[in-house]
Amino acid sequence: MRIGNARRAVLASAGALALALSMAACGEQENEGGASGTSPAPSTSVDQALADRVPEAIKADGVIKVGTDSTYPPAEYLDTDGSTVIGFDVDLFNAVAAKLGLKAEYVSAPFDALLPGVTSGQYEVGVSSFTINPERLQTVTMVSYFEAGTQWATKTGNPAGINPDDACGKKIAVQTGTVQLDDITARSEKCVTDGKPAITIDQYQAQSDATAAVVSGKNDAMLADSPVGAYAVKQTNGQLELLGDIYESAPYGYAVTKDQQAFAEVLRDALKALIADGSYEAALANWGVEAGGIDNPEVNA
Repeated sequence: MRIGNARRAVLASAGALALALSMAACGEQENEGGASGTSPAPSTSVDQALADRVPEAIKADGVIKVGTDSTYPPAEYLDTDGSTVIGFDVDLFNAVAAKLGLKAEYVSAPFDALLPGVTSGQYEVGVSSFTINPERLQTVTMVSYFEAGTQWATKTGNPAGINPDDACGKKIAVQTGTVQLDDITARSEKCVTDGKPAITIDQYQAQSDATAAVVSGKNDAMLADSPVGAYAVKQTNGQLELLGDIYESAPYGYAVTKDQQAFAEVLRDALKALIADGSYEAALANWGVEAGGIDNPEVNA
């Protein structure tokens, strides 16, 4: 998902555009109701049997400290006050916490700093659209809760003539630390192997900056998680379009430390309880992303 060697003036312009896109997104949310997440988040009741299973070190203060990268709408991003984290990940994890008799407290940080923050104990859980993959499972335990793939987006009409299967020589935006960075790096390496120009890969700390770079024409296209790409197209009011099909679908997972197996299992079971009582689907439907819902959350799957 995250800035390379762009000049300061370009960065300032991209940052201003990102802010404008964010403000436009918030305005559209206010106008469009539930599909953009303006319906009240679903409420849920405490399951005392589950609450009793939460490790004492986690539940002692009644709060779960959550690390998140709040630049990734519609999963997690800042509301118009500039400090409150909102999104479908937030609504869903708030329901998980409530089922356990706890409150989630969100701390924003760069995406690539989140898993180190979990392993160091800075956060009790990472909730930030982490795709579960073998590399991440080497350092953390993960609980699946959603499924998404990768999709490309470019300026409407595809003026740069982007073909995801042959983007050699093109300038592509991606967020640092994501599976999409691995994806585009492998594609660039293949270009070189085939005797073609490498892909220029611009990495951005915030997905909103990657989106802004494509809108401004600094980059020819971007690739991101499928719900994020679709949301970016919607919020840019026709300036972007999706390109190609969704591919390599995989689950998102909550991340906890390797020694918190019991905590991971109770998070899984809280999700199962939310699925059973309808709160899970309601949280996703409020943001229009229910197509990514899963039926059977698992630990390290």
